[in-house]
Amino acid sequence: MKVTLITGASSGIGEEFARRLAARKHNLVLVARSEEKLHALADGLMAAHGITAHYLAIDLMDFEADSRLFGETEKLGMDVDWLINNAGFGSMGDFAKLDLEKELEIINLNISALVALTHRYLVKMRERKNGTIINVSSSAGFQPIPFMATYAATKAFVTSFSEAIAEENRPFDINVMALCPGPTKTNFFEASSIDEAAMLKGQQSVEEVVETALKAVDKGRSKIVSGWVNYLGAVLGSVVPNALITRTVANTLRPKFQGRE
Repeated sequence: MKVTLITGASSGIGEEFARRLAARKHNLVLVARSEEKLHALADGLMAAHGITAHYLAIDLMDFEADSRLFGETEKLGMDVDWLINNAGFGSMGDFAKLDLEKELEIINLNISALVALTHRYLVKMRERKNGTIINVSSSAGFQPIPFMATYAATKAFVTSFSEAIAEENRPFDINVMALCPGPTKTNFFEASSIDEAAMLKGQQSVEEVVETALKAVDKGRSKIVSGWVNYLGAVLGSVVPNALITRTVANTLRPKFQGRE
């Protein structure tokens, strides 16, 4: 059975992908940590759209979580036709004062888990010579961001990685795309312990972000920035020297995180 696997599916962008693709009659595998939320979402989508929706409550930061997830879908005879790597989180603050364990967890989830799942399911897509992978990156990845150093760097990796393997897999009729939203109205800020007030400007809804993503996938795009403000910021980030960007951002945020030190 062909399915669409979505990580971070219990809320936000992941949940909206699930709702939109269920309406397109995609069978789903929903992955997140919250079993209760996944159960309710899966039941609701099956009742509303007549699809099959499985869910797996798993923490992708756990040791060999990607292997266990892949093994479960293989055991159930599922062909993951679409893979949406949406799970991720970030942090904000003076890097030297942030919790090191949490910074490493950001790298583990945003990069390591994403790469592992992409590799595992890409091999199967190659065999079928068909598939779609959406890696949720961020407009934050287009430039270094002081006081969000780890998160921005992980998203720079996701975008670069996705664009590279998109071209590698073009001959196999596999579409790989980096989705780069800006600040979005989700629980990302709460989950990442980020002051949402600092990120409010230009926030999009999850509906807007997913609509942009699906239109871009239909056109075979390998990268899409959601929202004109974010697109302009990404363009500026590619032409303005990093030294100027980092100095400007740091001067804005330093009083909040370093005070008069």
